[in-house]
Amino acid sequence: MAEIDDLAFETDEVVAAEGQEDTLFENVSNVVTFVNDRFKRAEDARNSDEERWLRAYRNYRGVYGPDVQFTSTEKSKVFVKVTKTKTLAAYGQIVDVLFGNNKFPLTINPSVLPDGVADAVHINIDPNAEKATDVLRESFTKETTKPYLIGPDTELKPGETMADLRRKLGPVEDKVGPVSEKVIEGDGSTPTSVTFHPAMVAAKKMEKKIHDQLNESGASKYLRSMAFEMALLGTGVMKGPFAVDKEYPNWNDEGEYDPLIKTVPSTNHVSVWNFYPDPVASSMDDAEYVIERHKMSRNQLRALKGRPYFIDEAIESAIDLGPDYVRKHWEMKMEDDDTAPSDTERWQVLEFWGYVDTDILQENGIKIPADMKDLDEVSANIWVVNGKVVRCVLNPFKPARIPYYAVPYEHNPYSFFGVGIAENMDDTQTLMNGFMRMAVDNAVLSGNLLIEIDETNLVPGQDMCVYPGKVFRRQGGAPGQAIFGTKFPNVAGENMQLFDKARVLADESTGFPSFAHGQTGVSGVGRTASGISMLMSAANGSIRTVVKNVDDYLLAPIGRAFFAFNMQFDFDEGIRGDLEVKANGTESLMANEVRSQRLMQFLQVASNPMLAPFAKMDYIVREIAKSMDLDPDKVTNSMADAAIQAEIMKAFQQPMPTPEQQQAPPEEGAPPAGADVQDPTGAGGGNIGTGTAPVPGEQGFSGNVA
Repeated sequence: MAEIDDLAFETDEVVAAEGQEDTLFENVSNVVTFVNDRFKRAEDARNSDEERWLRAYRNYRGVYGPDVQFTSTEKSKVFVKVTKTKTLAAYGQIVDVLFGNNKFPLTINPSVLPDGVADAVHINIDPNAEKATDVLRESFTKETTKPYLIGPDTELKPGETMADLRRKLGPVEDKVGPVSEKVIEGDGSTPTSVTFHPAMVAAKKMEKKIHDQLNESGASKYLRSMAFEMALLGTGVMKGPFAVDKEYPNWNDEGEYDPLIKTVPSTNHVSVWNFYPDPVASSMDDAEYVIERHKMSRNQLRALKGRPYFIDEAIESAIDLGPDYVRKHWEMKMEDDDTAPSDTERWQVLEFWGYVDTDILQENGIKIPADMKDLDEVSANIWVVNGKVVRCVLNPFKPARIPYYAVPYEHNPYSFFGVGIAENMDDTQTLMNGFMRMAVDNAVLSGNLLIEIDETNLVPGQDMCVYPGKVFRRQGGAPGQAIFGTKFPNVAGENMQLFDKARVLADESTGFPSFAHGQTGVSGVGRTASGISMLMSAANGSIRTVVKNVDDYLLAPIGRAFFAFNMQFDFDEGIRGDLEVKANGTESLMANEVRSQRLMQFLQVASNPMLAPFAKMDYIVREIAKSMDLDPDKVTNSMADAAIQAEIMKAFQQPMPTPEQQQAPPEEGAPPAGADVQDPTGAGGGNIGTGTAPVPGEQGFSGNVA
């Protein structure tokens, strides 16, 4: 079961009439009827979608559905799970693009004309200023080449504000007052001016905070689950941000475990099977409501007690009425056998987010703010269990939003739900299964003889089964005419050719060629490295549309939701501003491809000895690593380390000395190298001969050198 959201922030819009739990929700028939009616509408509207998902699931699992009828002559039931291969290939590419560099492809920048926070401010350092500003001027002008540098050890890092600047100034804080009026909006125009960008600082601080929140909430895990359902079924669903109480391990000074409890924003994956949107809507932008269906145990239901705006008495009343969870038809069809549990100890919980008539909420004890009483409908969050309302509050978010994000793999403009890999290759999967079954059945027939028996020539009453060593008693006819075998022709090769054609159609219908997920035997241009690179670049074209859908339908909306969440509930003034959220998954994919190619081309040009001194090789190498989604700090050396490494490599590349070179120089009086050892006494202690004449430079040489 997914985590249950806990909106613990009290606002004027979230009113549950604290202290009135005994009388609240006595008359809940209108609210319950309203939620159940909306659920029934959404459930009926997606029946056809459920059948598509079931076919996709069966093709992924390699299971034949009830619509496949086998003839009595078909023996093989083989299922070629090409759908699974294509789905996992698409899923892998999506995950690789989104999380290849271990960072969410989400950036926050100031708007073109930021409102509320200045885009840039500067301080003019006047050399003729009064003496009161000398210390400050000296601090500013010591290192003006570095960004945000105020003085030694006073670097204003990205995310810090002017308050941090005043703190870093320390002893000169009292001297800032005389020049506070010198802070001027806009970029500085003089060499001595120091420029700051408060809007950019706020943007990068907000970006870091959102990235930290996403990492801390385990969003990457839920995004991967979402990406799998999106690739297989055509639609993936995420939920958030919602507030949860997270426990952080902590031990006090006495060594006792004393965990810290913090309320943090979190996200979650919602299975598309449990997601029931407005049947009239084509996307979340025009959806008036959505309903999430939960399956909870008794313990999970009771865990809701004590959470903000949940009614404890209603929860216990729903539990006392007994379990009411009934499996849907698709749940039973997805089970592998009939021995699956019946879910008799589970409760069905409907979580409603959307617009409700104001009259219905007022009749059920919800206090409507004065500025909203004139509205016919207001956004609310309602939980219904076993005919009991266990939570009913106004939407706590400003602006009001439904915290769900439905991402289509392939957008269908005429439906809320998208089209996935399995649906795109449904027909070709059927063709491949049919041709493979025929090939297998034909191979079995052609590999065995068809036995013909003329019973008129045999003794009656014999067993007609044929097996090695079988003896038949013949009463007439010529030998070999009563029993003989017929060879069935082998046409399995023709069936396999048709299978290969169907597989090519699957490649075209999905946009994922077989070589992209490891199929061997690629011919033509694909037999070279450059050819494979070209084919892979072309294959990435199909995934760009998918990643763009992730950008538009998930990353950008959930980024804006986190931004609004922090603006509403986080009181850090340093992250506030007129900022824009941008999802750049597609941009990073396309940019990395083009950038990597251009960097490699430039590196080849810079390898020319005439041009090498002009190239910043350290920068080029680091940028190449970035374009390949590698951490440059881990795979590249600094200039100093590179010089040391070059010397080491140079030492390895020098030729090894020959044995003659390794010999020590001869001692004084010893014969030269290569000379025969002589025995001047003639006693046989050495070779007798004329010896070797000394050469110029050797001891004993007395000739003249021309």
